[in-house]
Amino acid sequence: MLEIQSIHQHYGSSHTLRSLSLTAAVGQTTCVLGRNGTGKSTLLRCLMGLQKLSEGKILWNGEDISALSPEDRVRRGLGYVPQGREIFARLTVEENLFMGMAALPSREAKRISAEIYDLFPVLAQMRSRRGGDLSGGQQQQLAIGRALVGKPKLLLLDEPTEGIQPNIIKHIGKVIESLRARGDMAIVLVEQYYDFAQELASRYAVLSRGEVVDSGEGSEMVAKNVKSLLAV
Repeated sequence: MLEIQSIHQHYGSSHTLRSLSLTAAVGQTTCVLGRNGTGKSTLLRCLMGLQKLSEGKILWNGEDISALSPEDRVRRGLGYVPQGREIFARLTVEENLFMGMAALPSREAKRISAEIYDLFPVLAQMRSRRGGDLSGGQQQQLAIGRALVGKPKLLLLDEPTEGIQPNIIKHIGKVIESLRARGDMAIVLVEQYYDFAQELASRYAVLSRGEVVDSGEGSEMVAKNVKSLLAV
């Protein structure tokens, strides 16, 4: 269980997250929605330790991880797919995947699980191709695969549909649902594409100016007209 307890974060004089509290349970997909600039990506970066909190706590399975380095958070079971993918353009697909195993014990970091190639067959077909030569959709699949090879128990996904063609969006949705259905992983999905989030959400939270302004069960999103909170 991920528990975010009244966290605050500042960029200089800008107060980007404001007393934000949220939980994400194993076996569920928690979708975080909001317009541009509402703090969604900042939230994930704080969860990974890439940005420091000003106040509050982040608990993972009861342990306060607020002060841990990103590397130690990965060792605790966190996996992160950043906005923009950030794959290594000059490395091959296979080399990118091995980079995602850096925090694993050496005996576990010698072979890429066949499950990754089952989830993303295109990666098996292109394992010797450089990451920078892949299409945007292929790079997104590689970024997710790179996070999954680290065997995360908490998967953080930052707008995986951004700039991706519809058929790959559909495939990524199926992968996320299959991971949730396994029941051994908590998933936090940051997304602006309402329809994608609504299909996958076990629970949802909407951010505005760094605060949670609405939250609930995914099954309530249509009835509560959550989509109207995202309109520009």
